[in-house]
Amino acid sequence: MIVLDSHIIIWDALSPEKVSKKAKEAIYHANDEDGIIFCDISLWEIAMLIKKERVRIDIGYQDFLNLVLSSNKYIIHRITPEVAELSVNLSDTVNKDPADRIIAATSVINMAPLVTADIW
Repeated sequence: MIVLDSHIIIWDALSPEKVSKKAKEAIYHANDEDGIIFCDISLWEIAMLIKKERVRIDIGYQDFLNLVLSSNKYIIHRITPEVAELSVNLSDTVNKDPADRIIAATSVINMAPLVTADIW
């Protein structure tokens, strides 16, 4: 199991050439195994990026999201009390963006590698 950062989800759907070989391999193996964690905060992030026109799609958000969710073995994970607590207690060296901190905390709590362009 792996956790995908929001931008990797978007890139995998719209610009797969931006996804590194190592990340593609991790996604491929996770699809064959126990799946890919899709943090529920990514639902919000993707909606905001579309609203701000930083991500452009030719269909509605709901239709786009349904296509994305059907493209991989995604498992949507909600923000649990443990994730919320860890996200506010992560080191200051972790990205200060609240959504990124929630995604990172989800990765730690689930002991699943985080696939992000920041590391991969």
